[in-house]
Amino acid sequence: MSKATPLQYLRATLYYTGFYPVTIVYSLLCLLLGPLLPFRARFKLFTLINYFYIGWLRLCCGVRVRVEGREHLPANGTAYVAVANHQSEWETLYFQTLIRPQAVVLKRELLKIPFFGWALGMLKPIALDRSQRRGALRQLMAQGREKLANRIPVLIFPQGTRVKVGDMGRFNKGAAMLAVDSEVPVVPMVHNAGRYWPGKNFVKFPGTVELRIGAPVETRGRSVEDVHAEVVGWMEQQMRAIDA
Repeated sequence: MSKATPLQYLRATLYYTGFYPVTIVYSLLCLLLGPLLPFRARFKLFTLINYFYIGWLRLCCGVRVRVEGREHLPANGTAYVAVANHQSEWETLYFQTLIRPQAVVLKRELLKIPFFGWALGMLKPIALDRSQRRGALRQLMAQGREKLANRIPVLIFPQGTRVKVGDMGRFNKGAAMLAVDSEVPVVPMVHNAGRYWPGKNFVKFPGTVELRIGAPVETRGRSVEDVHAEVVGWMEQQMRAIDA
């Protein structure tokens, strides 16, 4: 990671000076209007702010995004499981503009964050208690089946926790298990956002986040191990290519 300059600290401060007040005001609006709306309309309303986040990030900190393979995303109303590597808070913001609507698998503690977490909870994510591994898997399968049956894509970060740029981490099989069980495709994605917005880092570094979306991996008639190996193989190959 590059050493931050005083200007980069200043730009990050400017970013958060806009981020927090807008988040609080918009979250309050969403908390008031959300109960009146059906899920899909609620998702559209709640995630409008994410376009502000990404645009504000570009303006203040010089962080841009380039997407390769957008055509691989299934059409709206299609059930599928999306998987991505986990490096940065950037993912939480950007992926809600990419997959609409969605049910993201996340740790339950995020829902306790004032304003942001309260509004996030109204989007019906699959919020897991990671201290209960077996219970978390049962919850993922049960709630994931329900979301997919309603044609809502499920977004999973199979590494489970943020992994530094250049590291692979360990990919769990939950996404492959859910996709095979529901007979829906897996759409793999990789990015290098941690290079420009390192996890839990105040400063953001200027540059272009590269996001690559792979072709859907079919699951019908295949084993969990086979699907998992194909998905992880593609992700690791692309992560190495981006890092290079």
